[in-house]
Formats: sequence, C-alpha cells, structure tokens
Amino acid sequence: MDSIKKYVAEFIGTFVLVAFACGTATVLGCSTTEVNAAYFLTALAFGLVIVAMAYSVGNVSGCHINPAVSIAMLITRKMDIKDFIGYIIAQCIGGIVGAAVIGAFAGWDCSFGANGLFQGDIVKSLIIEVILTFVFVFAIMGVTSKPEFSNVAGLVIGLTLTLVHIFGIHFTGTSVNPARSLASAVFAGGDALKNVWVFIVGPLIGGVLASMVWMFLEPKKK
Repeated sequence: MDSIKKYVAEFIGTFVLVAFACGTATVLGCSTTEVNAAYFLTALAFGLVIVAMAYSVGNVSGCHINPAVSIAMLITRKMDIKDFIGYIIAQCIGGIVGAAVIGAFAGWDCSFGANGLFQGDIVKSLIIEVILTFVFVFAIMGVTSKPEFSNVAGLVIGLTLTLVHIFGIHFTGTSVNPARSLASAVFAGGDALKNVWVFIVGPLIGGVLASMVWMFLEPKKK
C-alpha cells in the first residue's frame, strides 16, 4: 500500500508539472527566440510547481516527478529497482494526462510546451540537456543529503529548476525531465515526437553523471 501511495503521489506531481508549467508555456506563447515576460514566467512556473509539490507530496514519495531524479536515486541506493520502475510509469502517465488537459483547454493544435532541437543539431541539444540536468540533479543530491536542509529543500530545488529554465529555454525549451518531454511530444507530434528521444536520453545521462559525481564528492559520514 505504501508503494501505491508513492506512485499516486508521483502521478499527481508530474500531472501538475506538465499541466501547469507546460500549460503556462503554451498559453503565454513562450518562445525560444524571444526573451520576454512569457519566457521568464514559464521558467518561474516550472520552479513554483516544484516548490508546491515538494511541500505537498514530498513526504510521500520524495517528489521526484522526473525520471532523471529517480535514476539518480536508484544509483545512490536511495530507492530499489521495483520502486524505480513504478515511479517511471507513474511519472509518464501523470505527464501524459497533464498534457491531455492542456489540449482539452488550449486546443489540440497548440504547442504543449514541447521541446525542440537547438539549431536542428542533435549533438548540441544532447550536450545542453546533459549539462542542464546535471546542474539540477546535482543540486537535489546536495540539498537532500542532510536532514537539516529539509525545511528549505523544496525551495532550493524549485529555484534551481527556475535557473536552468531561464538559461535553457533559449536552446531546447529545457527538458531536464524525460516524462515531461514525452508527454508534450505525444500530443505535439511531428518533429517534437521524432526527436523526443534526445530529451529522454540527455536528461537520463545528466542524472546519472550528477549522482556519480555527488557520490565522489559527498563528505564521508563520521
């Protein structure tokens, strides 16, 4: 039953992330080529969702709502393979339902906040996503490493996600989250769906690297 509760929490968290954050990008018309209010409000929306979910479902599932975070937790042995698989399934389904809500209200021909290749270049886009996700997951590993950080962890993680979006939207629209990218691409179709693997592989590599570097740098417990 506890595992089911965790999966439901991950479903809800990822649903809210896609519906509200990708939804914000959609309704405001956030562009990767024009830095305006929509650009910054979209970045802020992603961060605010994480803050809200961290302090609501965080005590249930840890509020991963992102396969890149879950794979980092698996590597650092903070979760087992059974829960890892359950989390990924819940996150992907939650994201897809969230994207469906966007389509229902904004129209099925909207952008769904889908990611796109930077300058049409797969390699550049992969590298960008690896770097962005590394920074995001590395911050998570650090701020969740000590119980005394728990009161501010959600805020720090949310602000970090805002930061990587402010920098990254211009390049790829910022994924750092395979579930979020898959959900948007399923409904956006076209090039978004064709290239979605970049926004699945890149963040997963970034999450793996962040966890490995953190394990190397983590202060030894006395």
